[in-house]
Amino acid sequence: MHLGKSIRLERIFNRNTGRTIIVPLDHGVTVGPIYGLVDLKNTVNQVAEGGANAVVMHKGLVRCGHREQGRDIGLIIHLSGSTQLSPYPNAKTLVGRVEDAIKLGADGVSVHVNLGDETERNMLADLGRITSEAAEWGMPVLAMVYARGPKIKDSFDPDIIGHCARVGEELGADVVKVSYTGDVESFRKVVDACCIPVVIAGGPKMDNRRDLLNMVYESIQAGGAGLSVGRNIFQDNDPATLVKALHGIVHEDLTVDEAMEILNGK
Repeated sequence: MHLGKSIRLERIFNRNTGRTIIVPLDHGVTVGPIYGLVDLKNTVNQVAEGGANAVVMHKGLVRCGHREQGRDIGLIIHLSGSTQLSPYPNAKTLVGRVEDAIKLGADGVSVHVNLGDETERNMLADLGRITSEAAEWGMPVLAMVYARGPKIKDSFDPDIIGHCARVGEELGADVVKVSYTGDVESFRKVVDACCIPVVIAGGPKMDNRRDLLNMVYESIQAGGAGLSVGRNIFQDNDPATLVKALHGIVHEDLTVDEAMEILNGK
């Protein structure tokens, strides 16, 4: 592996556990300035203090979240975009380059692909192009791969999620982000069939923090490499403490009950 890539991956992944807590903050392009993404410095401070390994941002947002103080945190530049105002919200297009991430001092880049969408071929081409360019620079690539399209009856079907993970792997990503399948046994099959780290997405905002902790715990038990969760973290009333509890599960092998004690201040 390119030495530069190894060094950057060690800024995104915990060296001792080989796992990661990534907090995406790239939602503004899709949905606008929602709660949790207005005061970026405060949000980054909170997730960093809680023990997150990295955040994901679009290139223009880095200047809003750069703090010049506090705990360090890895930076992944998101290179895909679309808005919910578009008649084709699942059709992601490239909005940045690997060189942009290098100039910003980033530790990785990410690309979003929606399998099953009518424009899937363009998104696959974009991912393939970015992984080739990133390899030249020693830049890690996180592929966010979901199943969203007219032929997709169940986007949480384990076989479909396994297919999503395989696409990221085969097109040269270093880490792949997919939805959780819903149980340990089926997610273990996804992880076992993939030779790169698999992290789970958070999905829509949950009402129950324990549900989030349990989902992350199960994914770790299945061999997952951690999480890439946005709204369920940055829209929490206390992101720092929530990340601290997630850190316990991901990096310290705590149980859900033990992590809940952190949330409850015990």
